[in-house]
Amino acid sequence: MSTGELLSIEPQELQFPFELRKQISCSLQLSNKSDNYVAFKVKTTNPKKYCVRPNTGVVLPRSTCDVIVTMQAQKEAPADMQCKDKFLLQSVVTSPGATAKDITPEMFNKEAGHNVEECKLRVVYVAPPRPPSPVREGSEEGSSPRASVSDNGNLSASEFSAASRAFVERPEPQDNSTEARALISKLTEEKNSVIQHNNKLQQELDLLRRQANRSGMGIPIMYIVIVGLVGIILGYLLKKI
Repeated sequence: MSTGELLSIEPQELQFPFELRKQISCSLQLSNKSDNYVAFKVKTTNPKKYCVRPNTGVVLPRSTCDVIVTMQAQKEAPADMQCKDKFLLQSVVTSPGATAKDITPEMFNKEAGHNVEECKLRVVYVAPPRPPSPVREGSEEGSSPRASVSDNGNLSASEFSAASRAFVERPEPQDNSTEARALISKLTEEKNSVIQHNNKLQQELDLLRRQANRSGMGIPIMYIVIVGLVGIILGYLLKKI
């Protein structure tokens, strides 16, 4: 706080959380601890860059007044984030009951013999406020709660219970091999059926051979060819399965 005979000013410097292409404001509080009406005026070395509201006014006895200083949006950041801009706040005792409309430039003219108090304020750029911290993984929707570990490395009873419920309630993954097992079972049945049919043909062929030997007659050539072809086809199917 800068304390003069007429006004106390807080803070002693104008701090702007600098961000490109963004209008930024900060405030000054002027405190009049005297029993006089005090008129003030705010000047700056860079009037195009800043807007001061109010830039002139009257602080009543034993009261305060807030001054808002707004920096226009900047397109480029200064070198090393240093600012050379300065402000000058002038204050002078005025007549009782005076208002802002009664303030004239002549009141702050030292050469005219007025007792003008001055306070210089510098501009400082500070880091902008940090964004809010991201949401923790355990609180994301759809994710299971994470059990925290205490300082001694053990889970508390409530945390262990919550973690256990999350584990139990989690559904088991479905067995995706059901269709594969059904297909294998079907192929196995077909293979067994082909084998049984082949055995039956073999038995019939043996029976015909025995009957032919007893009767002294040979087996018809056409029948043998048919049985052979059937055997070849069955063998091919067995190898394919």
